[in-house]
Amino acid sequence: MSQCERKENAEREGNGSLNPRAVCSVCHRLYRDPKLLPCLHTFCSDCIGQLESLSAPPPGGNRGDAAREEEEDAPARTVTVLCPQCDTEVDIPPLGPGGLTTDHLALDEVFLETLVTDGPLGCDLCGEGGAESRCEVCCVNLCAFCCQAHRRQKRTASHSVQLLEELKSSGRMSRPVLCSLHPGQELRLFCQPCDLPVCLECAATLHRDHRCCPTGDVVHRHGDRIRELVAERLRPRLERLEESLKKVQLSQEALQAQVDATANEVRVFARGYASAVESHCLSLLHRLEELRVQRRNQLHLQRAQLHQTLLDVRGGVEFAERLLTCGSNAEILSAKDVTLRRLTGLAESSYDPHPATVALDDGSSISFMPKEPAGEVEGYPVVGVINSKAVDLNKCTIEGEGLQKAREGQQARFTLVCRDSAGEQVIRGGEHILVSIVHKEKKSCTVETSVIDNDDGSYSVSYTPEEPGAYSVWVCVKAQHVKGSPFLLSVRRKLRRHAGTFHCCSFCSSGGAKEARCGCPGTMPGGFQGCGHGHKGHPGKPHWSCCGSTVERSECLPASVLAAVSPRGHLRTVEL
Repeated sequence: MSQCERKENAEREGNGSLNPRAVCSVCHRLYRDPKLLPCLHTFCSDCIGQLESLSAPPPGGNRGDAAREEEEDAPARTVTVLCPQCDTEVDIPPLGPGGLTTDHLALDEVFLETLVTDGPLGCDLCGEGGAESRCEVCCVNLCAFCCQAHRRQKRTASHSVQLLEELKSSGRMSRPVLCSLHPGQELRLFCQPCDLPVCLECAATLHRDHRCCPTGDVVHRHGDRIRELVAERLRPRLERLEESLKKVQLSQEALQAQVDATANEVRVFARGYASAVESHCLSLLHRLEELRVQRRNQLHLQRAQLHQTLLDVRGGVEFAERLLTCGSNAEILSAKDVTLRRLTGLAESSYDPHPATVALDDGSSISFMPKEPAGEVEGYPVVGVINSKAVDLNKCTIEGEGLQKAREGQQARFTLVCRDSAGEQVIRGGEHILVSIVHKEKKSCTVETSVIDNDDGSYSVSYTPEEPGAYSVWVCVKAQHVKGSPFLLSVRRKLRRHAGTFHCCSFCSSGGAKEARCGCPGTMPGGFQGCGHGHKGHPGKPHWSCCGSTVERSECLPASVLAAVSPRGHLRTVEL
């Protein structure tokens, strides 16, 4: 590019006339050999080569020629750099920027920008007349004469030929993706064993024994994977991140408004006092400013994390959607690997906050207490203190056995007590409490919880588990875990109550009824179906008639156990 053209490009960029998708964000010029980083951001190949490596170079020192020659013969190493746009650590292959995936979508944008800004184009066939049309199948510009010839030829008569002006206005121009080994040959085939697009010559030589098929036959399979990640996982996550970021931004404004209102109260209260009260006023404002800075920094850190995650997900989604919408088959197949890696990494990221669980600090915990004694200032008693009423998560306590153990089908309870940094119970309610109980093995098994605000800093939690097993109990205040959370909850199976009578024998408890039965293995002659004292199989002690257990305070044995054990197989005591 000449110096004049560079100057013109710089002027266009200054006026905002260039398409930003055709301009490199590092050199601020039209892309030259655009390469796609693993984070799906595109830069010129030269700009990527000039990025500073994060891995320190080997120490130089006074090494001999043999050591230097050995270093030169060593294989090239992968270099790690920071993406200039999102600060993500990315690896540059040993071959350098040339080993990265070419961004053909960026080349299309540069091509379109060149057609829009440059003068008339020449015909790609005859090279003499001015181009007026373009064949979208052959990707060549045609003059009026060659356009008529193109339509008359039997092989190209069915091709779609559009006017250049219409294509420029609609932005639907694309360049053919050519083979790097055979310039001039378009990548129209896909080698399935090698998993890459190839041209006809490559298929006839390097891949002659491989199964190669047209790109149109396989692009839907790879495109569907990208589309599924975007539609089912990343697009909903993008919406949640946007909503969370909006809530944090509104919270920042509410925090500042609350702090300003409290500061005005302090100033009005302090006007009636002399120099001592004025000094006290300044000290109150200083404390308020400390709280504002502390809360603001917390919100700023949360906002920065949400904003960066939002940019990452949005960049990946926009690139994937643009690739599927604007890219040709070869373009999609060329960028599918890096695109799928990036989208999968984004979809599997552990940081995916739900808007309902975002911790919001709108300053509602900051208040001014004008009647509270504040000691003396310059010998004068003063009143009025700033109360932040902050809950210290490390000091919060949980009372009640329902946090560690429960029984199936029975309601369990425990109480969360919010405390400040001094360990004193917070004497107000209104905190956002989240209690989640999930089965450790069955992730789909959750327990519905009820949280009641007692308006004194304590919160009563009740729940009824439906299945036994080990559970994880999350106890969070403003979406932050209290100390010890998540807790381990053990739910035992439901207690089986006895349906019979705890008796000495069925003969005595039934008044001598022959049809009376007993769960023990005892028998009695004379047509009696139950047990009796001194007869065969009697346990020799009182027992339950339903299952034969000799322990009065016990669970009833299940029917399956009783049916599986025959009378002869019962463990018998010594017969009386």
